[in-house]
Amino acid sequence: MASLYLGTGRRKHAVARVRMSDGSGRMFINDREAAEYFRLAKYLEFARAPLVSTKSEKSFDITINVDGGGLHGQAGAVRLGIARALARISPENEKLLRDGKFLTRDARARERKKYGRRGARRGFQFSKR
Repeated sequence: MASLYLGTGRRKHAVARVRMSDGSGRMFINDREAAEYFRLAKYLEFARAPLVSTKSEKSFDITINVDGGGLHGQAGAVRLGIARALARISPENEKLLRDGKFLTRDARARERKKYGRRGARRGFQFSKR
């Protein structure tokens, strides 16, 4: 039976649930090929970076369900989910991924709008007369 490794990644409002199993390097996101889902190559490269750093691009078949947020946030969530799944596989992977800052969750998010203002920080235009 093939081994199954799980990882969850979050970024802004995006949540990615990653399932990795031994295979040939195929990657599906929401039942579509990864290159078809992330049409811009920079998002795909960003998401696959943990695989490249551990030299395991062709070792696993990856199935990902991602929900919420935009494409950039989803790519960040996928990246963290893949890194967490790789870290469960072996301690050597975890050291490489920590050094590459792939296991750190990016906590930056949109600041909420406040009452009495037009946005999070911007106030309404002031008229003296």
